[in-house]
Amino acid sequence: MPFSVATTRGIWVNIGRACLPRTPALGLPRPLLGIAKSKSASPSILPRLRNISFTNTSRSTVTTSTLTSTTPPGKPSSPLGTLANTFARNSQNLKAGAKPQPFFPDISSPTVGYWLLGSAGLVFGIVVLGGLTRLTESGLSITEWKPITGALPPLSPEGWESNFSKYRNSPEYRILNPNMTLDEYKFIYYMEWTHRLLGRIIGLSFVLPAIYFVARGRVSQRMALRLGGISGLIALQGGIGWWMVKSGLKDDLFQQPGAHPRVSQYRLTAHLGAAFAVYAAMLWNGLSVLRENRLLVPDPKAAIDEFVRLSNPALRPFRRLVAVIGALVFITAMSGGLVAGLDAGLIYNEFPKMGNGYIPPLTELMNPFYARRPDHSDLWWRNMLENPTTVQFDHRCLAISTFSFIAAVFAYSRLNPAVARALPKNGKKGITGVMHLAILQVLLGVGTLVYMVPTHLAATHQAGSLALLTSAIVLASRVWLPRAALGAARRRLQAVAGKKVGGKRRS
Repeated sequence: MPFSVATTRGIWVNIGRACLPRTPALGLPRPLLGIAKSKSASPSILPRLRNISFTNTSRSTVTTSTLTSTTPPGKPSSPLGTLANTFARNSQNLKAGAKPQPFFPDISSPTVGYWLLGSAGLVFGIVVLGGLTRLTESGLSITEWKPITGALPPLSPEGWESNFSKYRNSPEYRILNPNMTLDEYKFIYYMEWTHRLLGRIIGLSFVLPAIYFVARGRVSQRMALRLGGISGLIALQGGIGWWMVKSGLKDDLFQQPGAHPRVSQYRLTAHLGAAFAVYAAMLWNGLSVLRENRLLVPDPKAAIDEFVRLSNPALRPFRRLVAVIGALVFITAMSGGLVAGLDAGLIYNEFPKMGNGYIPPLTELMNPFYARRPDHSDLWWRNMLENPTTVQFDHRCLAISTFSFIAAVFAYSRLNPAVARALPKNGKKGITGVMHLAILQVLLGVGTLVYMVPTHLAATHQAGSLALLTSAIVLASRVWLPRAALGAARRRLQAVAGKKVGGKRRS
């Protein structure tokens, strides 16, 4: 139903049967102006907004009649040309009495969303490859960090002999692989080199396009800041990776009899956590960009409809439960990093019991051997993080708790009538996917433990944890309130209303 405008002392608009006063300065209904920011907005007002009809607008149609391009037709402009064009258009707008055109659009291009999802796929791949690198004990094969010159493997027999000589000086070679041949060394070298090469590819394929998209004005200002943050995380991740490898090259960590050369479990978990964080940021923002475009193009009214549907009070606790699922999955995965770093999966290879009972003896869980202070004040936290028995027990408890919580949320979404009615169809599919992946992940974890950590099962179990986190993020993106899309719809409605009022006055 198109809205009618009357120019009187105030501007009024008919929305359905309700007559709402407009804000004189902006010419918009007051409930629409406050809906994105006010948490106490009455839900009864929201359905009235769905009766507004307006056409799709973009930032280039506000002052179409006054804009001219400085780029010849048919010739793509460079980033600097885009900036110059924007400056020229703003100058013309100022002369014509119109508002300057912002450089950043209100929403990002869908191309940015697909690029972010592709980047997330590369990160998923490097996480799996990193697990294989660790399981094949290849992570310590390259004993130096050369971000530029290390992009190429040795290209001559002398180069291979030089790298092999450096590896022979490492604790891993002296303790574990004293009889390793050059051909065997090449296998573990290529595993680690491929892992590092993929990291470089991810960095370049993210940072360079990010600069391009920002310079061309293809992303919103909010997204430009997020891309900068993700770029910083990628750089930090590279530093954490080398910091982790260095911990496995020190002799002082393996002085005790029977010590096994390995990287620090703390640094390994930090490396894994940073990779999960980069992946989650790319995936969430990619899904957000595509969702905003779906809701705003071609008809921004879809953003209002979506906001109305998801504003149901019954979905508010469900959204919080979904957030808890994501946090539990992340924490459980990080405890799995500690298990991997300590090789804790090679003990108590049975389930659900650990030895003769479901809980190991307390003297084994809180072994004084791991305390370093004379008063044993660090007994608890060191056993929680450094005792393989305790670390595996913690991982079991977290995994069972996470699975039970997911099952409870799934039952809540089905058995609670209010939630079942309010939850959209894609939300129901999302929680079902989370439930199915949780079952699969538990089976993979038990199989990995019982069969004493075979490479294929262990790598699949690690990939399963990231897949489970993916399903939780996808579910959250479907039930979260689209506040950014609603704000963009409000601004586009404001632009249309302003053009209609201006045309009315000129006539």
